[in-house]
Amino acid sequence: MPFSVTKLKINYKTLEEFKKFKEYGAQELSMLEDLESNMIEDDSQSPFYGIYYGDKLVARMSLYRQKAEFDQYFDPPQDYFELWKLEVLPEYQHKNFGKLLVDYAKSYELPIKTNPRMNSELFFKKMGFEPVTYDMERDKGENPLVWYPSGVSEQKH
Repeated sequence: MPFSVTKLKINYKTLEEFKKFKEYGAQELSMLEDLESNMIEDDSQSPFYGIYYGDKLVARMSLYRQKAEFDQYFDPPQDYFELWKLEVLPEYQHKNFGKLLVDYAKSYELPIKTNPRMNSELFFKKMGFEPVTYDMERDKGENPLVWYPSGVSEQKH
């Protein structure tokens, strides 16, 4: 059965689905706070994407589009995505759901920045993400990884 990435609606059904992720101890990846603060019934501007296995949400991420004027990472400066909170339920890991989510984000052909969490750095490197030259002002203690579409490179400061 083929799986596809779905834009998640911000509603109480989605909120219930997200609670399943938090129960697995992924506190820092939990989107519950985001969801509750952005709660608009079926908001079509949701930044949340997920993959369902049957009727169960088994993988998710948030993808926030940032405007070119705030781009401090890419050359030429342009709109880019920040990928956050990518998580796959434990019993569905190692089945390519994470890769499907990342490939979906890449399909927009915009650069992507992420701050890997919970031992996910190796996963993102396997997905073609690279570290950027650390900039203390910009990165504030984080170690972002980025993905460059064709024709885009690291912004030099």
